[in-house]
Amino acid sequence: MSIYSNLLAIDCSSTNIGRRAQLPLTIAGLLLTVQAQAFLPTPASLVTTGELALGTEVNSTSSAESASDAKLASKSQSAEPKLTAYSEPDNTIMPNDDSNKEDASHLLDNQNINNANTEQLLASWRKQAKTKNLGQHTTWRRLLYFFDDQKNLIGKKKDSSIVDDAAFYLSKNGQQDSAAELDALLVALADEMATTPDNRITNSKLSNRTAQNPVQNSVLCRFPARVQWLTDTLNIDKSGLQVDCPELHDWMQKLAPEQLSIMFAQEYLDNPISAFAHTLLRIDSKASVADPSQIHHAVALNYTVGGDSEDNFLVYALKSMTGGYDNLIEIDPYSEKLAKYLQEDERDAWTYQLDLTPAEVQQIMLHVWETKDLELPYYFTTDNCASEILRLIDVVRPQQHLLSRLPYAVIPSDVVQLLDGENLLASTNYTPADSTLRQAQLNKIKEQRAQLGYHNSAKQTLNEIKSAQLNLISSISDNGQTLLPRRIAVADNNPMDRHPLQLAHVGVGQRGDNNYIDLGVRAGYHDTLDRPSGFPQFFDLEGAAATIRLYDTDNDKANQPSSVVLQNLTLVRGRSFNPVNSAKKGKTWGASIEATRVNDGSQQDGSDHLVGSLGYETGWSWAFGTPTANTGEMPPQLCYTFLAGTAQVGRGINKGYRVGTGVNAGCRYQINNQLRAQAELQLPYWYHGSSDESNARGHYWQPVSTLGLQYDIDKKQALRINANYEWQDRIDAREDIKLSYRRYF
Repeated sequence: MSIYSNLLAIDCSSTNIGRRAQLPLTIAGLLLTVQAQAFLPTPASLVTTGELALGTEVNSTSSAESASDAKLASKSQSAEPKLTAYSEPDNTIMPNDDSNKEDASHLLDNQNINNANTEQLLASWRKQAKTKNLGQHTTWRRLLYFFDDQKNLIGKKKDSSIVDDAAFYLSKNGQQDSAAELDALLVALADEMATTPDNRITNSKLSNRTAQNPVQNSVLCRFPARVQWLTDTLNIDKSGLQVDCPELHDWMQKLAPEQLSIMFAQEYLDNPISAFAHTLLRIDSKASVADPSQIHHAVALNYTVGGDSEDNFLVYALKSMTGGYDNLIEIDPYSEKLAKYLQEDERDAWTYQLDLTPAEVQQIMLHVWETKDLELPYYFTTDNCASEILRLIDVVRPQQHLLSRLPYAVIPSDVVQLLDGENLLASTNYTPADSTLRQAQLNKIKEQRAQLGYHNSAKQTLNEIKSAQLNLISSISDNGQTLLPRRIAVADNNPMDRHPLQLAHVGVGQRGDNNYIDLGVRAGYHDTLDRPSGFPQFFDLEGAAATIRLYDTDNDKANQPSSVVLQNLTLVRGRSFNPVNSAKKGKTWGASIEATRVNDGSQQDGSDHLVGSLGYETGWSWAFGTPTANTGEMPPQLCYTFLAGTAQVGRGINKGYRVGTGVNAGCRYQINNQLRAQAELQLPYWYHGSSDESNARGHYWQPVSTLGLQYDIDKKQALRINANYEWQDRIDAREDIKLSYRRYF
């Protein structure tokens, strides 16, 4: 029987024995107690005795410190519980009540016998715990939020837990000393063993304290996952650990966990907080396991940021990145969460069943119970929805070390790929968004129109199909309770199929008369020329990228670049394409924050300079071509036009700044599955302000044309050609062409 079953059991097995029958037992109990106490210390003294203290043996702390900690901690709600439950002043027997005297004597006699046995158990448990070094066991420390093997450095210390809430510990030193916390739990379990059911149902005249709520602070109710692991590890008989935990019981009944799955909602650039996708846990009950389409019987466990809705986007993003907000654990009906992603955001969803045993599922949920109310800092790139799923699996699979297998930044798609590589995913299910289903209808109508010819009603029909208001097709039933059978083929956006997100590249090229070598890295994510499988169509988002250029130059010539220069440093650059002739809603826009090298063109024969650049674009895009049959994918080709605005600052350009506005137009063409091309023309008009220099221009056009071509060798390797030409007569080196080898890792 699991410890959770014992937690929920109501002890109704106590038998009433007449006082006459109790008298011989009482006398025997007293004699045995006298004999036992001649050789054994009282239970309370065990807490302060250095000989058996696990924290002393494992961590080499003094027995005096352990005793002091136990005494101080016993005064607080979260302290180690005393074993002698009736030795406190408020349990004093009233001298004028003979019946109370006799009842109290009976209870104390039974308790002394129980204490003698429990003391022996506690000594045995401590010995086993010392032998197995359980205080430093990986699972135990993970249950306490010690991050011994995680790479993340922000806000974490390996010698202490990240939880600073005293209520999370039984020991005063629990945050720094996992062995002391384990010993405190052993003492608390021994106290549970010593307290018999008869003692729990105590007459209010005997003890005001026990008459209130004898189990509200029980460790079995507060920390069921810890108790489950420790009792299993030490083979502790759980029959004596019977406490009714109504709140835990109701919570577990509401969730009814039988199976866990990861739901992955694809990247959504129109909400920057969701730009890197999202994952949550689907908790299935017996009903939804038997029929996965019955999503109203499932529950969603969502780990997210508890942000302030009144903060603007920049403040929100900064706080999310730096731990300025606490985490938030949301438990909602799965059908509601899925509808939000499929219908409101219009994001395709992939669901992966986790290959966990029923016992592991139960243990994960018990651990969630004891941690769900913690206020921990949320870090957008390191402690997020994806990392929390790995942490929960690591708790029940200590041999996996999943969290340490990922880079410092934890991305949802990386988590899916890692779990797949570790054979932890049992099945996969694709659920198309509403816009994907409308696009499938649109593709079919356009195909029929191409075959049968144009009809007058065709335009109206297409508009009705594209409209989310007029076309209510969905993957979820009208009542929101059932997942309907999928009507289209699976799209090519399964995150398990995508290329690795990190990138390194080396290239050789020529700019003007100078040859160079480029060395670059990119932390993530994907641009429009990268291999598209596994990503939303036309996805374009790059972050934390840098390129260093090594020139082979003749420094005797005028305006020659330095031998080594920082060519580009990108914080973030991306574009969201929502073609107007597709079923996707939303606008086409782009933004960038980067440092890049420019020749401003305001001065004759000027040289390159590194400037900080901030840009924003808004415009329109169109998809064309023949989409994959029977899917909700858009046509593979894309053209776009943006109205752009850019501001740049740097010491090397005229007056130290310039602002520009203009038009960016281009097309991206999917030649085949391995080859893509993109051409773009940028027409910015720059303004520096008036200048006193006769040869310097304060405003001018500076058109730039670019061409890119990428061939995929395989999922992790590619070759790319980049070429650009600046249509500016004051720039000496107008053309730049480069061939690079790209390695994804």
